[in-house]
Amino acid sequence: MSSATSGPGHRLASGAVGQATARRAPTTPRILEVDALRGFALGGILLANVLVMAGPFALTGGRPEETGADLIAHWLVAALVESKFYLLFSFLFGYSFTLQTSSAERAGASFERRMLRRLLALFVLGVTHAVLLYSGDILTTYAVLGLVLFASRRASPERVWRAALWLYGVIAVLLLLAAASATVPASEFGTAAEAQAEAHALTEAYRGGLADVVAANIRALPELLLGTLVAGGHVVTAFLVGFVAGRRRSLAGNVSASRLRRSCVIGGVVGVPGGVLMALGTVGPLSDQWEVPAFVLGLVAAPALSVAYASGLLLWFRTARGARVASWLAPAGRMALTNYLLQSLVMALVFYGYGLGLYGRTGAAAAVCGALVLYVTQSYVSARLMRRFRYGPVEWVLRAVTVAGRPGEDGGVRKPLGLRDAASPAAGEVRE
Repeated sequence: MSSATSGPGHRLASGAVGQATARRAPTTPRILEVDALRGFALGGILLANVLVMAGPFALTGGRPEETGADLIAHWLVAALVESKFYLLFSFLFGYSFTLQTSSAERAGASFERRMLRRLLALFVLGVTHAVLLYSGDILTTYAVLGLVLFASRRASPERVWRAALWLYGVIAVLLLLAAASATVPASEFGTAAEAQAEAHALTEAYRGGLADVVAANIRALPELLLGTLVAGGHVVTAFLVGFVAGRRRSLAGNVSASRLRRSCVIGGVVGVPGGVLMALGTVGPLSDQWEVPAFVLGLVAAPALSVAYASGLLLWFRTARGARVASWLAPAGRMALTNYLLQSLVMALVFYGYGLGLYGRTGAAAAVCGALVLYVTQSYVSARLMRRFRYGPVEWVLRAVTVAGRPGEDGGVRKPLGLRDAASPAAGEVRE
């Protein structure tokens, strides 16, 4: 990563790459906050995904009845997690795009070729992930919508910022209009019997063998496309905001504490009620006719809560205790792509028929607790691995495709000398 760090708990990157007889390039430090935010977002993504892979909890009108701890767990995930953490990932993707640009410039390489290879590799990984493991894959969305970032690579931060504001405003208006017209009886979206039949069909498929699971995931691909269209505007907006922040090196200590505090408060004031409304409508106790409008209104407010999370954490990371937490979160963020795919694999082996077959047999509370155990385990293993290696396994492959070369053991590639990698949610990482 190319930006300098500031505040406690930061560590500088290791020496630059080069042959023993060659002059070494200057060392470039990592930004610990970027890795830590990504590690935090990874946990939220897991909590949101586990309720999709564990059973038909997210199915409109076909959810199982929940009480007690299951209801509380599902409600909290809907209010505080759902639709918030993929936006944080999207912001970091846009931020890291600027670091990839700097990396290519330092290496004297073609950024355009590198980025197009990276996006193509992400698309292939995403389609494979969606078909074999989890139909709610986000990598394909990033790969396709990343072309917007690619097209904006030479635009000024001011122009990109204005575009992001306009895009969010237009999307918010459209979503609010949709919410205003969506308070119709639940029967308009299908009868309860039809919803239960769909839930039963999903349960049968995901408790079946590998062929049944793959077939169900392929049938869900149109829903993935629809989800990309619905969430795509917010994703692109977050990309663009991240791009502006990256150009201004906002995560390198260039934002004042007062501004972070103000963003956190405003984001919480707007985002928390929106999340609560989303939970009230999608989990309960509001009636089914409010499910769609409550979800849409929550979706409009979701970016505010994402801003609150990011601002609050960045502010906390500047304290001694927060710096220790950032150091604990960062290793998982450095190998986020590997961890993301591994999460889906573990959940598939637990819930799908070719594994333990627990789909629809566990409540939301058990699923969430299991996800937290998995996240803590991944964080521990990531910390151990990142002490020894510069890349996670999948990051290594993606890095090799990006630079069209073999990443060296010291994190560089055999050509050209002095190459450094920049971080992204799906990028190869530079050792701290």
